[in-house]
Amino acid sequence: SNGPVTNVASTDVRCNLGAAARTTGTLTVAAGSTATFKVASSISHVGPLLFYMAKAPGSVNGWDGSGNVWFKIAQTGASFSGGQMTWPSSGLTTASVKIPSSLPSGEYLLRVEHIALHTASSVGGAQFYISCAQLKVTGGGSGNPGPLVAFPGAYKATDPGIQINIYYPVPTSYTPPGPSVWSG
Repeated sequence: SNGPVTNVASTDVRCNLGAAARTTGTLTVAAGSTATFKVASSISHVGPLLFYMAKAPGSVNGWDGSGNVWFKIAQTGASFSGGQMTWPSSGLTTASVKIPSSLPSGEYLLRVEHIALHTASSVGGAQFYISCAQLKVTGGGSGNPGPLVAFPGAYKATDPGIQINIYYPVPTSYTPPGPSVWSG
C-alpha cells in the first residue's frame, strides 16, 4: 500500500500496512555502498526522511523485525532561513542512503520512512510513509549498531518531532523523532 500509517502503536509502523507478513527477494549489497528506494510518484508532503536497519537473527526472508532490533543510520530534517522552513526530502522521486561501512555482514531489513507533517498539529495527525527492503550485506566491518529500538515503541504520538504545528507559529528548529543516528 502507498497509504500512510497514522498510529505509531500499530505494527504497521514497522514496514507499512500488512507488510510484516510479506516476503520478497533479498538484495545483496556491499557495506559502504548506496541503497535507493523508488518513490511511487514523489514526496509531496513536508517532513523528515529517516532510514533504519535491523539485523535478522538468521535469514531475513519472512522475518518480521519485531523487538528492540532497529537502529537509525540516516535522517534529514529541516533547514531554516528568513523565518521559513525548507525540507530536503520534498519532491524527491528516489530516496538513497549509504549502508555504513562498519556494519557487520549479515541479513537485514532496511526501513525508509517519510513523516508527513502537514496535518501533524494534533495527536495522530502525522502520516508515516514507510517501506522496507531485505538486504544481505557483504564485506562488512566490526561495528556495534545502536541504540536499538522497536517498531512500534520507538515513537509516541506526542513526540515533538511527530506532533508539531509547522504553520503557525513557524518553528525555528526541528529535531526528527527517534534515537540518534548510529555513526558506525
